[in-house]
Amino acid sequence: MTTKKTAFKTIILSIVSSFILAVIKGISGFLGNSDALIADAIESSSDVLASLLVLFGMYYSHKPADEDHPYGHGKAEALTTFGVVGFLLISATLIAYNGIQNLYLEQNQPASFTIYILIGIIIWKEFSFRYVMNKGKKINSLSLQADAWHHRADAISSLIALFGIGISLILGSEYSKADDWAAIVSAIFIVYNAFRIFRPALGEILDEHTHHELIEKIIAFENKVEGVHRIEKCLVRKTGTFYLVDIHLEVDGNNTVSEGHKIAHEFKDYVMINIPDIYDILIHIEPHSS
Repeated sequence: MTTKKTAFKTIILSIVSSFILAVIKGISGFLGNSDALIADAIESSSDVLASLLVLFGMYYSHKPADEDHPYGHGKAEALTTFGVVGFLLISATLIAYNGIQNLYLEQNQPASFTIYILIGIIIWKEFSFRYVMNKGKKINSLSLQADAWHHRADAISSLIALFGIGISLILGSEYSKADDWAAIVSAIFIVYNAFRIFRPALGEILDEHTHHELIEKIIAFENKVEGVHRIEKCLVRKTGTFYLVDIHLEVDGNNTVSEGHKIAHEFKDYVMINIPDIYDILIHIEPHSS
């Protein structure tokens, strides 16, 4: 399956999953008198919107290069991730606001059946996190990995809700506020998770120098192509699911321009065959000095 098909299939499954769970949480929270579960439903609803945004970003970032965008449209994926972070922060704000308001209102104990609903949700969401994260890493997609963290955040917020409801049910009605405190703690965790998603996306937009493993892998190829003496400099930047590479390649200073050009092309072809995630390589030829 191609990178594009894998990304689209994964994100559509993510949208369907989040929508179904948002409905289950909302109905269960309303019928079961659980503010934490209703807060969880709000978070899952934001997941659906965020995943739709990721889907749009995936579609746009995979558009081929054109005259106005010679390096492709990959940066759109990082920009989409900023939108996902925005949805996370909005949902955290709504959850915290409702939780704080409910602290000053009389609360009834949540229904015991909400415990079993939450246990099932936690298991499903953790499975969803692992599935989407695995696909995101496989195709090197930041926005897909960000969407995976939505599922992990959902699982942990559900776990916090489970803890709050459990305290309320076990210790009695005087601890009914534990459900609201659980919602507030869940909001704090979502904000922390939003920062974890935001940081690598910002690094991609700023072409941050973080691709050390890939650079080491490229440098290891310098002895694989005849005529290459040394890689004097190697710079890597990420765009969407692919990489753009700039290399200063040292060759024999007595070579003709044509010979140097031939060596550069042979080295470029060798690297791109062995590392398919590289979209393009720009090579500058340097004379090698013994």
